[in-house]
Amino acid sequence: MKTTYMPTVSFTTKGQVVIPVHIRRLFGIGTGTRAVVTATSEGILLKPVTDAVIDAGCGILQAQTNVPSLAEERALYKIEEKELEDRRVSRRS
Repeated sequence: MKTTYMPTVSFTTKGQVVIPVHIRRLFGIGTGTRAVVTATSEGILLKPVTDAVIDAGCGILQAQTNVPSLAEERALYKIEEKELEDRRVSRRS
């Protein structure tokens, strides 16, 4: 991928940066896309976790038995969060 134009970005006081639109489109980055941040010898490397990356990784790990699925873990987490919030509300009353 040869480019002659090297876009620059600025960091906000919170450390946020806006990725130029043509790069976001090139890598399929949309609103809410998460990224893995790694420090390298050349600088900061951002690896977006897009659907294409997830699809490429599907099936590389063996299924584990007796382990709750991600959906089950999330449901349990939501229940625990609801119980915690209910306890907070009851303390305020």
